[in-house]
Amino acid sequence: MPAVASDSGDFNSLSIVPHSLETQTPRVYPLRTSRTAPPFGRVSISWGRGSTLRVSLLQPGGAESDGEVVEVNLTNAEGGEISEAERQRIAHGSVTPFALLQSRKNQMDELQYDKTWWVHVMEYSNEIKSLLGTSKSYITPTIENPKALLEDVEEPTSLKAAWELMEMFYADKQSQTWIPERLLDWLADFDCLLSATLPTVHAKLVAFQKALVTIQEVENDPEYWEIMSSALGIGWLDIVVKMLRLHGSYQLDQLGTREIESGLVEAVAVLISQMPRLRPHISDEKLGECYNTKPEFMKAWEKWRTQITKLDCHPYWLQCDHKQTRVGLKNMIQIMLGNANVVSNATYHWIELYISHLLYIRPFTVGLESMYTLAQKCMHLKPITNRHKLMGLLIGILEENTEVVLAECSRSFGPWMITHAAELLTAGSAQAEILLHEEQSKIGGICIEELHRLIYAQVLSSHVLTWNIAPIYLTSCMKQGLGLLENLLYKQPVQVLSEVLKDCNILLHSIEICRLNGIDYVSHHMMKIAGVHYWKHGEKGSAVYWLQQAQDEVRLNRIAKHLFDFVGKSVSDESFKQWEGMIDLLGTESKTAGGLEFLKKYRDFRRSLQQVEDGITTDDARKASEALISLMRNPSTPQQFWLHLLNDSLELLNWKDRPLFNVSQTNLLLNKLQELSLARLLPGYVDADLPPDAFRSVRLALASNLGRAILEE
Repeated sequence: MPAVASDSGDFNSLSIVPHSLETQTPRVYPLRTSRTAPPFGRVSISWGRGSTLRVSLLQPGGAESDGEVVEVNLTNAEGGEISEAERQRIAHGSVTPFALLQSRKNQMDELQYDKTWWVHVMEYSNEIKSLLGTSKSYITPTIENPKALLEDVEEPTSLKAAWELMEMFYADKQSQTWIPERLLDWLADFDCLLSATLPTVHAKLVAFQKALVTIQEVENDPEYWEIMSSALGIGWLDIVVKMLRLHGSYQLDQLGTREIESGLVEAVAVLISQMPRLRPHISDEKLGECYNTKPEFMKAWEKWRTQITKLDCHPYWLQCDHKQTRVGLKNMIQIMLGNANVVSNATYHWIELYISHLLYIRPFTVGLESMYTLAQKCMHLKPITNRHKLMGLLIGILEENTEVVLAECSRSFGPWMITHAAELLTAGSAQAEILLHEEQSKIGGICIEELHRLIYAQVLSSHVLTWNIAPIYLTSCMKQGLGLLENLLYKQPVQVLSEVLKDCNILLHSIEICRLNGIDYVSHHMMKIAGVHYWKHGEKGSAVYWLQQAQDEVRLNRIAKHLFDFVGKSVSDESFKQWEGMIDLLGTESKTAGGLEFLKKYRDFRRSLQQVEDGITTDDARKASEALISLMRNPSTPQQFWLHLLNDSLELLNWKDRPLFNVSQTNLLLNKLQELSLARLLPGYVDADLPPDAFRSVRLALASNLGRAILEE
């Protein structure tokens, strides 16, 4: 997924779809300061290491020490961005799944499409997800270090987070009944991305884990209870239970004196671990009891809530002497009982609050019923000033607004995302299918889906490493794809074509694309360019091969003349040996060889003459004379070469034993010589590079041979 190609707006340019950089919205990079606040007296900007800017902020009227220096990462402003190399890998890796899905779509009838299409889309989605990286939750309950709350894993990407949102709400039909749980899993994997611009539970956990090694009695630390409540609020049950087991009352030397306190902590931990979950299955490291159907879940939920209420009213609370433990556990019980105020205080941004509501206040929510209304309420309770791009996409999905989803995919995640995610959209939304497939007169009669594929193909074609996969997307565009494919292959930029010619396999791939799509004239154009390129770079054999494949008679004849300048001087000339190997490459069919067919026959003729000079018998001399007659009769033999051939054949014409040419053959040669003498009178004729008396010597030899032939007959 290379960067978007620039375009002047000229329709005669190489761009497939006109594109202007003026339409791009400037990116805003937030400054996270800790000591200074606007207005600033002076701002200084300089380059830091890598793709970072170092911004120096000074307060007005203060000394230089009254300021702050912050770094702004230009390539990872929101976190979860991917490198250009990764974009190239993803672009190439996604071609096969996309092409396979299009092939299956074309082979399915309407009945199969309605019933099983989503299964194929899910297979496609899983292959794409594997390209975007493995999704491993940051929540890790089983780990050797008892104080290690989070596992150190590679940060996920925003692109994968967006893809999983699209899959969850549109493509995966099996997860429609447990979307709240899917959202919980999604947040567990990608809350770290939101930490770059927002305060999050994940960020608080990371900071607390660093400080945990220095804390002696965690139950006395208010932050310990605050973070546990926050983790419980968003359903990270395994983290909460593990943190509860760090409570000091579990120490062996404390069991006798803090028995009631330990019992209350354990009771809360057991209830948390037994929380009912409306989902078909759960991984081994996660806690909770799964239920497949809503009635079973509702029954288990009521029973679980009753147990929590009983614990909340138990008289043992009065006997708990440790205030922080009593208050902290009571607060966690209120979260599990669905106390809206406590849940709101435990979360940091609206998505966390949203998931808390789905878990504890509206646990029986199925599908998308009233989910957008709840999201609006949470956004009102937790307003934010710097919205992450994933939030914009999630809002559009919950609002069931296809236009917003398309806009967010295009604006925030680029052409690759909207081109490939369109298959997820149309699989799960009838409105999206109508919107994407309806022909639009304002964009040339094509549909929005085809438009985005054309734009993505333009982006691919603008980069030397990805142009060769652009035809896959163009051939899937029924309206304008073929015409723009011709434009792409016929008017390739010089830098792209030079890379193509470096690798013969890529050139063969392009020719195969032309063959499959019935645009052979484009492949001939590419082969001509390849022939000229190789000739200029000294690869004569490759040049001749590609020009033969392109049936370029004009250039092949020029090459024939060029070669003859080297090989046509004398039999012993070293230039003949230099070019003899390349002449062997020439074809025998005049349709593809052009004037080079003459050089191949001339090579055979020169070999025969060499044998004559070496003292071979009359039979070999006769074969050489037959080769000369064949050359002179062949229309592909250029006229300017006739004198060369006759001059080289003087020994044959003056053969002592007997005349090698009969009367008719000699008359043929005389006629050719007469035509040549008339041609010498025309303007623009260039004399052959031969001795001045060559013409007269040939005429005398022919006259002598004619007389001898008449006498013999």
